Amino acid sequence: MFKSLSLKVIIFGFIFTFFSSFGQSFFLGLFNTSIRDALSITHGQFGSIYASATLLSSLVLVWIGKKIDDVNILKFASYVIIFLSISCFVFSKISSIIFLFIGIFLMRLAGQGLSSHTATTTISRYFNQNRGRALSIGWLGLSSAEFILPVLIVFLLTFIEWRDIWISISILIIIVLPVSTYILVKNIKLDTREEPDSKINSIKDIKQWSRIEVLKDYRFYIVCMTMLAMPWIATGSFVYQSFISSSKGWGPYIIAQSFMVYSIFSVITLFISGFLIDKFSSRKLLIYMNIPLLIAAIVLFYFNNPISSFIFFGLIGISNGLANVLGSSTWAEIYGVKYIGSIKALTTALMVFSTAFGTALFGVLIDYGFTIEEIAVVSGTYILSSIILLYSVKNKLNPQYL
Repeated sequence: MFKSLSLKVIIFGFIFTFFSSFGQSFFLGLFNTSIRDALSITHGQFGSIYASATLLSSLVLVWIGKKIDDVNILKFASYVIIFLSISCFVFSKISSIIFLFIGIFLMRLAGQGLSSHTATTTISRYFNQNRGRALSIGWLGLSSAEFILPVLIVFLLTFIEWRDIWISISILIIIVLPVSTYILVKNIKLDTREEPDSKINSIKDIKQWSRIEVLKDYRFYIVCMTMLAMPWIATGSFVYQSFISSSKGWGPYIIAQSFMVYSIFSVITLFISGFLIDKFSSRKLLIYMNIPLLIAAIVLFYFNNPISSFIFFGLIGISNGLANVLGSSTWAEIYGVKYIGSIKALTTALMVFSTAFGTALFGVLIDYGFTIEEIAVVSGTYILSSIILLYSVKNKLNPQYL
């Protein structure tokens, strides 16, 4: 299905999304207890530091991320690798609240931000007709990490000090990534593309939008409203899963088991969405992306049975699988790929920002006495509004052909 060079780009994306996991919330959360015990801080203090550091990383990403449009991917990826390795080493040396802020900021920027940005931008730019399938396979790197790392880290923490784990990760990065990156993308230039299919429009026929032009396009904000629903609602649900569990009376293990359903449905949807995008285009599928998420909010509002937990997280997994691929391919389809790094830097930063927003909003609503059912109404209202707005412009999302 994929030729040699195309396959190398996909493998490169897979590896970088896997290694981006070291800056993802699910991974950093595994060290929550160890860090709080070491610094003698509360859940609230840790959450505040985490949210503020995440917000700062999203702002910096807007500026750094656009540099991927100016240099070849091998050079840009090399900088990211060094930065990621140093960030992991710094994280192992956390000894105060200030260093905790710095450590989280570096990991969120280097891991969730730049590593995933490097992977998805490279794939989005290189591929045209097979972009959907390529992105879906690339994102399996993160899904694989979500399957493997939690169990592995929990096991390692039983006999290895958490700081030593982070030092080991830093060494692993500097050993594995430089060699694999050189082998996989040494021949990829800024203008390197997969061989075009004569049956479809060449990428050169599409107007290439700069980031300034995109910011002046009203469609960008409507699509963003749809794209950002999944990050803030899912993150809020994940971070405050204990609140959901206690509110519903589900017991301590129901949500942990539900995450397995979330992961399985997320992976299945990744595979399916890649093929659907290449067949029908991201623009046509975008309207359906948050429908499972809306149904999940309805389930959370109406049902208390433990089975509803599996349905709730399974539906989030479906929207997550769609969002991962559509979040990269849609921008390339509408605005072209010449400045895709600059555009993706902005949208990735907004995504990172939305995760911090979701954590903060859920926390504020809980502190003000909102029930989980009322929070589900707030979430559902946002989702429904975004779907209605997107539907109003769905026929205006086509690219401009030269």
